[in-house]
Amino acid sequence: MKKLVVILLVLLAIVMIVMGIGNFMIPPVLTGIGFIAIAYVFFKESQH
Repeated sequence: MKKLVVILLVLLAIVMIVMGIGNFMIPPVLTGIGFIAIAYVFFKESQH
């Protein structure tokens, strides 16, 4: 289940980053980076 959450977070992060860069907006890019950080924590937690 956690792997599915990680995959969804990464996909959402990619979309947020692409939309932010495409429209020259910083907040969506920062949110996308935050989603990647959260996905990383979930992924590391699920490995233990």
